Amino acid sequence: MKVLVPVKRVIDYNVKVRVKADQSGVELANVKMAMNPFDEIAVEQALRLREAGTADEVIAVSIGPAQNQETIRTALAMGADRGIHIEAPHDIEPLAVAKLLKAVVAQENPGIVLVGKQAIDDDCNQTGQMLAALLGWAQGTFASALEIAGDKAKVIREVDGGLEHIEINMPAIVTVDLRLNEPRYASLPNIMKAKKKPLDSLTAGDLGVDIAPRLTIVKVEEPAARAAGIKVGDVQELVSKLKNEAKVI
Repeated sequence: MKVLVPVKRVIDYNVKVRVKADQSGVELANVKMAMNPFDEIAVEQALRLREAGTADEVIAVSIGPAQNQETIRTALAMGADRGIHIEAPHDIEPLAVAKLLKAVVAQENPGIVLVGKQAIDDDCNQTGQMLAALLGWAQGTFASALEIAGDKAKVIREVDGGLEHIEINMPAIVTVDLRLNEPRYASLPNIMKAKKKPLDSLTAGDLGVDIAPRLTIVKVEEPAARAAGIKVGDVQELVSKLKNEAKVI
């Protein structure tokens, strides 16, 4: 069984995001980029499936500019077998991503697609669900545990009320959550080996997909600065401020 893992290149989670002066988006020039953390978890889970003998091959695919090949190389250094890079602008909408992934699925015929539940840059949480809808496949979202047995996948989902246990038919789309695993670090020998692993390049035109944007960004701005806290003299003053000023009681 093949496992397909989409990986996205995002601003490193340790970096403070800055809005462009013209408010057209966030600043990406000279900013440290990295693989989306949820996608790292998806890669790790795919590798564990291969190590357990459930999967035979792990394929990492990334959509974006040429620099996205670095993100694919990171997945290859972790242990993925090969990569696919689809050339596209950096800001590509989830529906276009899902359509491109559908075309890749048609070519590769994987048994499962493991997707990070969301990207930390736009927080859309849409691609996995859209891909499942386009393919007509079963889906398990927000997975904190995954077990594959034959043509079934058992998924434990994190929901507001606790944990939900579901069983879905394969092939399937599974979006992974933080508590599924702890991603491994790529060793130096594996980083060197990754340079020799196959990495195919495609374009949206090769896959017959229109990636023209359907949304227009009007303005991007930073959230308002948080007001400083204050000290109160006693409980009565605290209750009064919560009731009359904050109006939360």
